[in-house]
Amino acid sequence: MAALMIGYDLNRPGQNYTALIKEIKALGSWCHPLESTWVVKTTKSVSQVRDTLKNYVDGNDELLVMDVTGTSWASYNLDQRVAEWLKANL
Repeated sequence: MAALMIGYDLNRPGQNYTALIKEIKALGSWCHPLESTWVVKTTKSVSQVRDTLKNYVDGNDELLVMDVTGTSWASYNLDQRVAEWLKANL
């Protein structure tokens, strides 16, 4: 399984994140370390995740999906549960 980082900017005010977040959570085990950033363990490729999630954003929004499997990382002031998830899954 890969660990994929998903980041997005929904650029129009008042957009509904509910469907996008539901789809992200359905990808697999996840953590939500920052406002518009998620890390998900999934069997899907970065392209598959991008293609799935782009159905939940507008044409002026931005979406980034990166494979972060095995990468080193550092954090400051993250919720302890998030840091523990990252330690266990990256």
